[in-house]
Amino acid sequence: MTDTLSPAAAPDTGERPVDMLRIATAGSVDDGKSTLIGRLLYDSKGIFDDQLASVEDTSRRRGHAQTDLSLLTDGLRAEREQGITIDVAYRYFATPRRKFIIADTPGHIQYTRNMVTGASTADLAMVLVDARKGLLEQSRRHAFLASLLRIPHLVLCVNKMDLVDYDQAVFEGIRDDFTAFAERLDIADITFVPMSALNGDNVVTRSENMSWYEGSSLLHHLESVHIASDRNLIDARFPVQYVLRPRDSDYRGYAGTMTGGVLRPGDDVVVLPSGLTSRVAGIDGPDGPVGEAFAPMAVAIRLEDELDVSRGDMICRPLNRPRTGQDLHAMVCWLSEQGDLRPGATYALKHTTRTVRAKVGELRYRLDVNTGHRDRDAAALGLNEIGRITLRATTPVMYDAYRRNRATGGFILIDEATDNTVAAGILLDDEGAS
Repeated sequence: MTDTLSPAAAPDTGERPVDMLRIATAGSVDDGKSTLIGRLLYDSKGIFDDQLASVEDTSRRRGHAQTDLSLLTDGLRAEREQGITIDVAYRYFATPRRKFIIADTPGHIQYTRNMVTGASTADLAMVLVDARKGLLEQSRRHAFLASLLRIPHLVLCVNKMDLVDYDQAVFEGIRDDFTAFAERLDIADITFVPMSALNGDNVVTRSENMSWYEGSSLLHHLESVHIASDRNLIDARFPVQYVLRPRDSDYRGYAGTMTGGVLRPGDDVVVLPSGLTSRVAGIDGPDGPVGEAFAPMAVAIRLEDELDVSRGDMICRPLNRPRTGQDLHAMVCWLSEQGDLRPGATYALKHTTRTVRAKVGELRYRLDVNTGHRDRDAAALGLNEIGRITLRATTPVMYDAYRRNRATGGFILIDEATDNTVAAGILLDDEGAS
């Protein structure tokens, strides 16, 4: 028996967190990702005058006939010189309906790790396709990664429609090809938008050049896509980040961010891994006490009993606990250029607010993200490669399968000698489902 709360019954507080949509762009090289983000920023008035002036000046010096909006996101000198995206560039803008964080991720195959990093926290992925070229290997690769990372919403942006004379048949052919490919993926919500990022067709406003398209513009879809139900409101999870003990006060609060479920004063709770039980005495937010806490609120929880609680512990419901164990099954993407991931290696495993040492047990297979083939003879994972492994942690880890809770199902591996992050991973249940 578990404690449950219907996801449809949204928690009721007087003041709700700001509605924020996290977006990751993906696709092949030169599909127009940076230009599309620049167009969204420009048409939504999301850039400063001096930024626009700088981009206009650079465009003139390069002899462009019109302003190159991709320069708004290609921030590194190497990116501007080569006309490509290398690093993950984060851009922020807002409309009256919603705030947005966009991760402009690289399209080159050698920067797959950067795409994984940028997409790991996204609510929605925009996969761009050049209307002239159709679906390419990298387009499929990024769609597969979006599925692997459990991004709940995907928009296939068929860009550069102006270069195919806004031909409806071209758009529908790409849509049908992707639909057939997506049958192998685990993506619940897919939307298709024909557009020209360069000219602004169907980006912020509907285009008269594609009167045959009956859907909404891209920005309208981004403003209206429903993400509240994507959050896990069933499993209460509160990883403790810091213990608040002000001087000259008997206040004791446990600070952190709710990563799932709902907690209210009076709720019975258990602290893991100790298993000690208590009851919630109160919940404090930045502006004072609140009636309940739910993801992604940052709060301090007070308990009725004085328990030994520290950073890395997890507060949850007694009858609805996460998995607790030292033997872990995971899918990982290897991020390091210095060496490979091999069985027997030991790393620091950072999961929520808890860091433990973990040893790689076995490499079950290396995954070909283009075909889905599992290479069970692989001996190691190299840069940008993805595979399934087992880990043995020195102390118990409290986790959920990634498909149930992305916050408590994700982790990173850190090289203890260099303190560099060398892998990002998602935890699986015993049957292998993420």
